[in-house]
Amino acid sequence: MTNHIQIETVEMHTGGEPVRIVTKGYPPIEGRTILDKRRYVRENLDQVRRMLMFEPRGHYDMYGVIPVEPDLPEADMAVLFMHNEGYSTMCGHATIALGRYAVDRGIVMRRTPETEVKLQCPCGLVRVRVEVEDGPSGPVTGAVVFESVPAYAFALGSVVEVPGHGPVEVDIGYGGAYYVLVPARVFGLSVRGSRVADLTEAADRVTQAAKAQIKLDHPSDPDLAFLYGTILTDGRDAFEEAPTANVCVFAAREVDRSPTGSGVTARIAVQVARGQIALGQTRKFESITGAIFTGKAVRRATAGGHEAVTVEVGGRAHYTGTARYTVETDDLLGGGFLLK
Repeated sequence: MTNHIQIETVEMHTGGEPVRIVTKGYPPIEGRTILDKRRYVRENLDQVRRMLMFEPRGHYDMYGVIPVEPDLPEADMAVLFMHNEGYSTMCGHATIALGRYAVDRGIVMRRTPETEVKLQCPCGLVRVRVEVEDGPSGPVTGAVVFESVPAYAFALGSVVEVPGHGPVEVDIGYGGAYYVLVPARVFGLSVRGSRVADLTEAADRVTQAAKAQIKLDHPSDPDLAFLYGTILTDGRDAFEEAPTANVCVFAAREVDRSPTGSGVTARIAVQVARGQIALGQTRKFESITGAIFTGKAVRRATAGGHEAVTVEVGGRAHYTGTARYTVETDDLLGGGFLLK
């Protein structure tokens, strides 16, 4: 038996949500811009995504990162994000992991007490600050904070007809990707108390209804004008010290174990638009694993015709190992499959 592909990775997690970072062996990716590269992998290399994300090497809720050449001269590194359905335009939990990874790998020069990493994502340039606690040569063990691209409320109080439920009032926020936001109690559910299967079913029904009934656009590129998923919240959006809980169901019913960095960004933008939180007020966001991210709007901005804010989101990431993945030429299941 021979292997026709070998890919090496570093494995991490942020709040329990996996981050599989490709370090070696990915086929060459063509394209002038990062969105060109995103289209190229979708149209030409999707079999590699399936191999890395699907079983037997991954699972239904796996998440990964493909480093690529940046096209922004100020960027230290650039990445594509991948999951069970395709390629997202922003990912906060992966950005937090990549900040630590970039410092530990020497992609940027380590500085104490804080190192900046300029990360180009498909949605734009994201500035990441990495707290370095163990000196100039030790591992990074501190918190990571990233500053979002301009985030905004796209729609407030829109009504969608959800099959099996009826009309539901929702908000739509943009935090590098578009999310529907709706309290879980609308469906008789609790973020902290209901079964994940029930939360997933409700969120996916909202996503499919909103995709069919609400037209999205984006001020800079139509490739960014898609609905990534639905975030079910505990409904506690007004500012308070206690954490507010949410669960994000994105892509093909994938469940985020973390509080969702781009989702926190979108929630903060909607909260600011509704007057529920002021600039500079830090909120805590809790996921179904109990992981906590912090989020705050730091300044006002614009995005096309939208009044926007820049949001800082903070969390911690951890290493879980390294791997070398192969596919034997006679392995009929080696290309990947999903069971759920």
